[in-house]
Amino acid sequence: MNAIEKLNKKNNEGKFICIGLDTDTNKLPACVKDKANPVLEFNKAIIEKCSAYAAAYKLNFAFYERDGYKGLQTLEETIALIPDDILIIADAKRGDIGNTSKMYAEAILEKMNFDSITINPYMGNDSIEPFIKNPDKLVFILALTSNAGASDFEKQKLEDGTYLYQLVIDKVNEWNTKNNCGIVFGATKSEELHQNMERIGQLPVLLPGVGAQGGSLEDVVKTFREYKRKKFLINVSRGIIYKSGKSDFAEAAFKEIVSLNDSAGHIFNE
Repeated sequence: MNAIEKLNKKNNEGKFICIGLDTDTNKLPACVKDKANPVLEFNKAIIEKCSAYAAAYKLNFAFYERDGYKGLQTLEETIALIPDDILIIADAKRGDIGNTSKMYAEAILEKMNFDSITINPYMGNDSIEPFIKNPDKLVFILALTSNAGASDFEKQKLEDGTYLYQLVIDKVNEWNTKNNCGIVFGATKSEELHQNMERIGQLPVLLPGVGAQGGSLEDVVKTFREYKRKKFLINVSRGIIYKSGKSDFAEAAFKEIVSLNDSAGHIFNE
Protein backbone atom coordinates (compact mmCIF):
# COMPACT_ATOMS: atom_id res chain seq x y z
CA MET A 1 0.00 0.00 0.00
CA ASN A 2 1.13 3.52 -0.66
CA ALA A 3 0.79 6.33 1.90
CA ILE A 4 -2.67 7.55 0.90
CA GLU A 5 -4.00 3.99 0.80
CA LYS A 6 -2.73 3.43 4.34
CA LEU A 7 -4.40 6.63 5.55
CA ASN A 8 -7.69 5.78 3.85
CA LYS A 9 -7.65 2.22 5.20
CA LYS A 10 -7.25 3.34 8.81
CA ASN A 11 -9.79 6.17 8.51
CA ASN A 12 -12.30 3.74 7.03
CA GLU A 13 -11.70 1.46 10.01
CA GLY A 14 -12.64 4.39 12.27
CA LYS A 15 -9.06 5.13 13.32
CA PHE A 16 -8.02 8.77 13.37
CA ILE A 17 -5.38 8.97 16.13
CA CYS A 18 -1.71 9.34 15.21
CA ILE A 19 0.69 8.43 18.01
CA GLY A 20 3.62 10.82 18.29
CA LEU A 21 6.70 8.84 19.30
CA ASP A 22 8.44 11.94 20.65
CA THR A 23 10.43 9.79 23.04
CA ASP A 24 12.32 11.90 25.56
CA THR A 25 15.01 10.06 27.54
CA ASN A 26 14.31 12.35 30.51
CA LYS A 27 10.70 11.12 30.70
CA LEU A 28 11.21 7.38 30.36
CA PRO A 29 9.86 5.17 33.14
CA ALA A 30 12.44 3.60 35.44
CA CYS A 31 11.58 0.10 34.21
CA VAL A 32 13.29 0.70 30.83
CA LYS A 33 16.20 2.89 31.90
CA ASP A 34 18.46 -0.07 32.63
CA LYS A 35 17.95 -1.55 29.15
CA ALA A 36 20.70 -1.47 26.51
CA ASN A 37 18.62 0.96 24.45
CA PRO A 38 15.91 2.50 26.67
CA VAL A 39 14.31 4.55 23.89
CA LEU A 40 13.97 1.56 21.57
CA GLU A 41 12.64 -0.61 24.39
CA PHE A 42 10.04 2.05 25.23
CA ASN A 43 9.03 2.52 21.58
CA LYS A 44 8.77 -1.22 21.05
CA ALA A 45 6.39 -1.62 23.99
CA ILE A 46 4.18 1.27 22.80
CA ILE A 47 4.09 -0.02 19.21
CA GLU A 48 3.32 -3.62 20.16
CA LYS A 49 0.55 -2.59 22.54
CA CYS A 50 -1.09 0.17 20.50
CA SER A 51 -0.77 -0.75 16.82
CA ALA A 52 -4.22 -2.31 16.60
CA TYR A 53 -5.69 1.16 17.21
CA ALA A 54 -3.09 3.51 15.74
CA ALA A 55 -3.97 5.27 12.49
CA ALA A 56 -0.35 6.40 12.14
CA TYR A 57 2.91 6.90 13.99
CA LYS A 58 4.77 10.21 13.82
CA LEU A 59 8.42 10.35 14.83
CA ASN A 60 9.79 13.79 15.61
CA PHE A 61 13.38 13.78 14.43
CA ALA A 62 14.58 16.12 17.18
CA PHE A 63 14.11 13.45 19.85
CA TYR A 64 16.39 11.07 17.92
CA GLU A 65 18.92 13.46 16.38
CA ARG A 66 19.83 14.71 19.85
CA ASP A 67 21.59 11.37 20.40
CA GLY A 68 23.57 11.66 17.17
CA TYR A 69 24.38 8.53 15.19
CA LYS A 70 22.98 6.23 17.87
CA GLY A 71 19.71 8.16 17.84
CA LEU A 72 19.36 7.75 14.07
CA GLN A 73 19.97 4.02 14.47
CA THR A 74 17.17 3.93 17.05
CA LEU A 75 14.95 5.84 14.62
CA GLU A 76 15.48 3.24 11.90
CA GLU A 77 15.07 0.33 14.31
CA THR A 78 11.80 1.85 15.54
CA ILE A 79 10.47 2.16 11.99
CA ALA A 80 11.16 -1.55 11.43
CA LEU A 81 8.87 -2.40 14.36
CA ILE A 82 5.79 -0.66 12.91
CA PRO A 83 3.32 -2.87 10.96
CA ASP A 84 3.38 -2.37 7.20
CA ASP A 85 -0.23 -1.17 6.96
CA ILE A 86 0.29 1.79 9.31
CA LEU A 87 1.38 5.18 7.98
CA ILE A 88 4.79 6.29 9.31
CA ILE A 89 5.38 10.06 9.34
CA ALA A 90 8.79 11.70 9.63
CA ASP A 91 8.19 14.91 11.56
CA ALA A 92 11.34 16.49 10.20
CA LYS A 93 10.02 19.88 8.97
CA ARG A 94 12.57 20.01 6.19
CA GLY A 95 12.60 22.66 3.48
CA ASP A 96 15.60 24.02 1.58
CA ILE A 97 16.63 24.92 -1.95
CA GLY A 98 16.32 22.28 -4.66
CA ASN A 99 19.47 20.15 -4.45
CA THR A 100 19.47 20.10 -0.65
CA SER A 101 15.77 19.19 -0.57
CA LYS A 102 16.52 16.42 -3.05
CA MET A 103 19.04 14.94 -0.61
CA TYR A 104 16.61 15.25 2.31
CA ALA A 105 13.86 13.57 0.28
CA GLU A 106 16.11 10.70 -0.75
CA ALA A 107 17.37 10.20 2.79
CA ILE A 108 14.01 10.20 4.55
CA LEU A 109 11.53 8.90 1.98
CA GLU A 110 13.80 6.42 0.18
CA LYS A 111 16.71 5.33 2.37
CA MET A 112 14.77 5.42 5.66
CA ASN A 113 11.56 4.48 3.83
CA PHE A 114 9.16 6.75 5.69
CA ASP A 115 5.71 6.94 4.12
CA SER A 116 5.35 10.62 4.83
CA ILE A 117 7.18 13.75 5.93
CA THR A 118 6.40 17.22 7.27
CA ILE A 119 7.77 20.11 5.20
CA ASN A 120 8.29 23.82 5.79
CA PRO A 121 7.05 25.66 2.66
CA TYR A 122 8.57 29.09 3.15
CA MET A 123 11.34 28.74 0.55
CA GLY A 124 8.72 28.06 -2.11
CA ASN A 125 8.04 25.60 -4.92
CA ASP A 126 11.61 24.51 -5.65
CA SER A 127 12.05 23.49 -2.01
CA ILE A 128 8.88 21.37 -2.14
CA GLU A 129 9.20 19.75 -5.56
CA PRO A 130 11.76 17.03 -4.67
CA PHE A 131 9.50 15.71 -1.89
CA ILE A 132 6.36 15.43 -3.99
CA LYS A 133 7.88 13.62 -6.98
CA ASN A 134 6.90 10.19 -5.68
CA PRO A 135 3.11 9.69 -5.80
CA ASP A 136 3.38 6.82 -3.29
CA LYS A 137 4.54 9.16 -0.52
CA LEU A 138 2.49 11.76 1.38
CA VAL A 139 3.90 15.21 2.13
CA PHE A 140 2.34 17.26 4.94
CA ILE A 141 3.14 20.94 4.41
CA LEU A 142 2.97 23.35 7.34
CA ALA A 143 -0.01 25.70 6.98
CA LEU A 144 -1.27 26.91 10.37
CA THR A 145 0.60 25.35 13.25
CA SER A 146 -0.54 24.75 16.82
CA ASN A 147 2.00 26.97 18.59
CA ALA A 148 1.44 30.52 19.82
CA GLY A 149 4.17 31.82 17.52
CA ALA A 150 2.05 30.94 14.49
CA SER A 151 0.82 34.54 14.63
CA ASP A 152 4.33 35.87 13.88
CA PHE A 153 4.20 34.82 10.23
CA GLU A 154 1.44 32.34 9.38
CA LYS A 155 -1.37 34.67 10.50
CA GLN A 156 -0.03 37.82 8.91
CA LYS A 157 -2.52 39.47 6.55
CA LEU A 158 -1.68 39.93 2.90
CA GLU A 159 -2.69 42.87 0.72
CA ASP A 160 -5.84 41.09 -0.50
CA GLY A 161 -7.04 40.52 3.07
CA THR A 162 -6.23 36.83 3.24
CA TYR A 163 -3.71 35.35 5.64
CA LEU A 164 -0.34 33.90 4.74
CA TYR A 165 -1.38 30.43 5.89
CA GLN A 166 -4.34 30.61 3.48
CA LEU A 167 -1.97 31.37 0.62
CA VAL A 168 0.03 28.29 1.66
CA ILE A 169 -3.12 26.14 1.51
CA ASP A 170 -3.91 27.51 -1.96
CA LYS A 171 -0.38 26.74 -3.10
CA VAL A 172 -0.53 23.19 -1.72
CA ASN A 173 -3.70 22.62 -3.74
CA GLU A 174 -1.79 23.82 -6.84
CA TRP A 175 1.15 21.52 -6.09
CA ASN A 176 -1.11 18.52 -5.45
CA THR A 177 -1.07 17.21 -9.01
CA LYS A 178 -0.19 13.67 -7.86
CA ASN A 179 -2.70 13.66 -4.97
CA ASN A 180 0.14 13.21 -2.48
CA CYS A 181 0.10 16.56 -0.67
CA GLY A 182 -1.52 17.38 2.65
CA ILE A 183 -1.26 20.10 5.24
CA VAL A 184 -0.44 20.48 8.91
CA PHE A 185 -3.16 22.45 10.69
CA GLY A 186 -3.04 22.93 14.45
CA ALA A 187 -5.92 21.48 16.46
CA THR A 188 -5.56 24.51 18.72
CA LYS A 189 -6.87 26.60 15.80
CA SER A 190 -10.28 24.91 15.54
CA GLU A 191 -12.14 28.08 14.57
CA GLU A 192 -9.77 28.73 11.67
CA LEU A 193 -10.03 25.07 10.67
CA HIS A 194 -13.80 25.33 10.40
CA GLN A 195 -13.54 28.57 8.44
CA ASN A 196 -11.09 27.09 5.93
CA MET A 197 -12.53 23.63 5.22
CA GLU A 198 -13.70 24.58 1.74
CA ARG A 199 -10.28 26.05 0.98
CA ILE A 200 -8.60 22.87 2.25
CA GLY A 201 -10.84 20.78 0.02
CA GLN A 202 -9.73 17.14 -0.20
CA LEU A 203 -6.22 17.65 1.15
CA PRO A 204 -5.29 15.21 3.92
CA VAL A 205 -4.82 17.05 7.22
CA LEU A 206 -2.43 16.28 10.08
CA LEU A 207 -3.65 17.95 13.26
CA PRO A 208 -1.18 18.30 16.15
CA GLY A 209 -2.07 20.03 19.41
CA VAL A 210 -4.72 17.86 21.07
CA GLY A 211 -3.88 17.10 24.68
CA ALA A 212 -0.94 18.91 26.27
CA GLN A 213 -1.30 21.94 23.95
CA GLY A 214 -5.02 22.29 24.65
CA GLY A 215 -6.58 21.44 21.29
CA SER A 216 -10.09 19.96 21.32
CA LEU A 217 -10.58 16.53 19.75
CA GLU A 218 -14.33 17.09 19.77
CA ASP A 219 -14.13 20.39 17.85
CA VAL A 220 -11.82 18.91 15.22
CA VAL A 221 -13.89 15.78 14.60
CA LYS A 222 -17.15 17.74 14.47
CA THR A 223 -15.69 19.95 11.75
CA PHE A 224 -14.72 16.99 9.57
CA ARG A 225 -18.08 15.34 10.23
CA GLU A 226 -19.92 18.49 9.15
CA TYR A 227 -18.05 18.49 5.84
CA LYS A 228 -18.40 14.71 5.45
CA ARG A 229 -14.63 14.45 5.23
CA LYS A 230 -12.12 11.86 6.32
CA LYS A 231 -8.42 11.94 5.39
CA PHE A 232 -7.40 13.40 8.73
CA LEU A 233 -5.09 12.42 11.56
CA ILE A 234 -5.21 13.81 15.08
CA ASN A 235 -1.74 13.58 16.54
CA VAL A 236 -1.34 12.95 20.26
CA SER A 237 2.14 12.49 21.66
CA ARG A 238 2.66 13.12 25.37
CA GLY A 239 -0.99 12.46 26.16
CA ILE A 240 -0.59 8.85 25.04
CA ILE A 241 3.00 7.73 25.47
CA TYR A 242 3.45 9.33 28.91
CA LYS A 243 0.01 8.50 30.25
CA SER A 244 1.81 6.53 32.97
CA GLY A 245 5.38 6.90 34.18
CA LYS A 246 5.41 3.44 35.71
CA SER A 247 5.84 -0.14 34.49
CA ASP A 248 2.26 -0.10 33.14
CA PHE A 249 3.12 2.67 30.65
CA ALA A 250 2.27 0.59 27.56
CA GLU A 251 -1.05 -0.57 29.01
CA ALA A 252 -1.91 3.01 29.98
CA ALA A 253 -1.04 4.18 26.44
CA PHE A 254 -3.25 1.44 25.01
CA LYS A 255 -6.21 2.45 27.16
CA GLU A 256 -5.76 6.09 26.16
CA ILE A 257 -5.64 5.50 22.40
CA VAL A 258 -8.68 3.21 22.65
CA SER A 259 -10.52 5.95 24.54
CA LEU A 260 -9.49 8.66 22.06
CA ASN A 261 -10.40 6.53 19.05
CA ASP A 262 -13.74 5.60 20.56
CA SER A 263 -14.47 9.26 21.25
CA ALA A 264 -13.48 10.33 17.73
CA GLY A 265 -15.51 7.54 16.14
CA HIS A 266 -18.57 8.30 18.25
CA ILE A 267 -18.45 12.02 17.43
CA PHE A 268 -17.85 11.39 13.72
CA ASN A 269 -20.79 9.00 13.46
CA GLU A 270 -23.32 10.96 15.56
